[in-house]
Amino acid sequence: MTTAGGEPTPSVSDATLADIAANGVWRGASLDINPAVLAVARALLAALQGTAPAAALPEELRKLVEQVLREAGVTFPRIPVTEEVGLSAFAIQQKTSEPRPVVIVPAGWNPYGWLPFMVGYLSLAARGYHVLAYTPRGFGAPDAIYSSNGFINVAGPVDRADGSLVIDHAEGLFSPSRVGLLGLSYGSGISQLIAAHDRKNRVAAVAALSTWGNLATSLYDHGTRHLKAVELLIKFTGAEEGKEHERFDEETWRILQNFLKGEEMEEVVAWGTQRSPETFVGLTNDRNIPTFYSNTWHESLFPAAEAIATFEQLTVPKHLNLWIGDHGAPEGTGITGFPSGAPFTGFLTPMLEAYAWLDHHLLDKPNEVPTWPVVNSQVMFTYETAPAIGGGRRITKAARREPLDSWSGATTDTEAWYLGGGDGNGGDGTLSDKPSTGWSRPFTAGTETTATAMDDIMETGQKEWFGNPKPYDPAGFERDRLLVWSTEALAGGRRIRGAARLRLAVGTDEGDAASLVAYLFDLAPDGSARIITHEPLTVTGLSTGTERTVDWTLQPAAYDLRDGHRLALVVNSRDRLYSFVGSEGSTTRTTVTSLSGEEALLELPLG
Repeated sequence: MTTAGGEPTPSVSDATLADIAANGVWRGASLDINPAVLAVARALLAALQGTAPAAALPEELRKLVEQVLREAGVTFPRIPVTEEVGLSAFAIQQKTSEPRPVVIVPAGWNPYGWLPFMVGYLSLAARGYHVLAYTPRGFGAPDAIYSSNGFINVAGPVDRADGSLVIDHAEGLFSPSRVGLLGLSYGSGISQLIAAHDRKNRVAAVAALSTWGNLATSLYDHGTRHLKAVELLIKFTGAEEGKEHERFDEETWRILQNFLKGEEMEEVVAWGTQRSPETFVGLTNDRNIPTFYSNTWHESLFPAAEAIATFEQLTVPKHLNLWIGDHGAPEGTGITGFPSGAPFTGFLTPMLEAYAWLDHHLLDKPNEVPTWPVVNSQVMFTYETAPAIGGGRRITKAARREPLDSWSGATTDTEAWYLGGGDGNGGDGTLSDKPSTGWSRPFTAGTETTATAMDDIMETGQKEWFGNPKPYDPAGFERDRLLVWSTEALAGGRRIRGAARLRLAVGTDEGDAASLVAYLFDLAPDGSARIITHEPLTVTGLSTGTERTVDWTLQPAAYDLRDGHRLALVVNSRDRLYSFVGSEGSTTRTTVTSLSGEEALLELPLG
C-alpha cells in the first residue's frame, strides 16, 4: 500500500513507538530523522487519505485518527504565493459551524517538509483547532506531496511575506475565530517573524519551540563561526548531493558560502540580524503577541544565551521553558510519536505545555497557564534513572524544574575561582580563591581532543534528554593539546545558575590569532565527568611572544554540583562544532597565563 502521494506505507507497531520513546526524533552523526518517526508519519498520512486502514495502527494512534476523521476533514491544498511558487500544505478543517481558531504550523528545516509532525497536527485537531501546516519554499523531495518549490530564503523577507499569504489562505478556508502559530526549529523562528510583520496584525499567539532569538549570534559569536551546524543543514533540504546550491536563491547561497569560508562576515551578520526575532522585538511588544519559548541547555543550533536574551526583552504575555538536552529533543516524542501515552509521561510535557499555551490564548480555556512562572528551568541531570533493557538508562522520575520571574533572577551571587599554574611539572592547574600570577602554561593547538562539547550535533544532547548524558574520562584528556584546572572537592557542592565568565591571558608562537574553547565539567569522586557548559572564542590582533588578556561568557546553565564533587575548567583550541584558527595537525603553541592586575579568573554564577 502507498499514500495518495505515492510513498510506501510502512507497518507501524507499538515497537515503532517504543523506538521514538527511547531514541527520539534524530538519528545519526550526519543529521537525519529517525526512520520510526517517518514510518509513523507516513502511516498516519495513509490512514487519513484512506489508502491504508486506521485499524492497523497502534491503539492510541488509531483512536486519534478515528476522532479526527469523525470531527474534521482533511485536504492537501497548494498555496500560491507567486505565479511560479506554490507551498505544499496539509489542512484539517473542523466539521462545525461554530467559529474555531486555526493553528498554522510552518515546517522545520528538513527534507520532508510538513510530514514528520503528523501526530502534532492530529493532536491540535483533537483539541478543537483547524490546522494548516505548510512547507516553506525550497524544501522536500521532487514530486513528493509535502514539497514546496521556489528557493530557500532562510526566514527572510520572502518567508515572512509568504506567511501572511498563508494566513490569507487560512482565512478563506476556515474563517477562523483567531490565528495562532506553532513552530519547531526553523518553523519557530518563521512563526515569530510572521507574527511581528503580518500586515493585518492577525496573529493572536505564538508557540516557538527549540527556537532562536538572534540568528546572527547563533551562527557567529565571540569571533567564531558555528560551522558544523551550517554544513549539515545545507545538506538537509532534500536536494541531491552536489546540487544543494539549487535549493537556495543566489543571495542566500552567496551568503552561506561566505560564511563557510569566513569571508565578508559583517555582511553575514547583517543578513542574520534581519532574520532575528530580536531585531523586531519592538514590533512583537507593540502588538502584544503572547509568546511561548523553549530552548535547551546543550543546544547545538540556537544556543540558549541568544534565545534567553531575546525572551528577556519581550514585554508581552510570555513563558520560557529551558530543558535538558539539545535541539528538538524535548518536543520530539510528543509531536512525532505519542499524543498522550508515552512510557514516561515527562517526555510529553514540553508539547502539552505548548498546547496549553495555545488553548489559553486561542480557545480561552480556563487552564493553569495564568499561574505559570515566566521561566521554568529544568536543572540538568537531576532526573532519576534505572537500567534500560538493551543497555543505557531510562528515566523513572523527571528532572527538577525551578520557577523564576525572569532568567536574570536565576543568578543571586557569584564566586571567584582564580586559575593557578599547578606544580610547574606539567600537571593540571588549580582553581582557588586566591589570585595567582607568574605562571605560563602552553599547549599545542589545532587538533580536536576528547574534551568536546558533544559527539554528534543533536544526537548527543538527545541522549541527555532520555537520561543518558555523555560520560567523559578526564584522565584521558590529551594534556599536550589542552589545559585543565580544577578545584578541590567542594563541600556542600554548588548550585550553578547563570552564565560563567572566564578571563585569562593568551599568546601564540605563530601568527596573530588563536582559537580557544572553554568547557566546565563536573568531576565525580570516581574520576568520571559530565559537561556543564562551554563556549568558543577566537582571539585576533595578537603579537607573537606577547600575551593579551581576554574574557568571554560561557553558555548559561542550571546545574547542581554535588557535595564532594570538583569543578574543572578545560581549555583547548578546537571543537568539531566550530571554526578554528590554523590548520589540521598544526604544531603552533598557544600559551595561557595570568597577568598582574588582570589575574586569570573563572567567575561562577550561583543561585
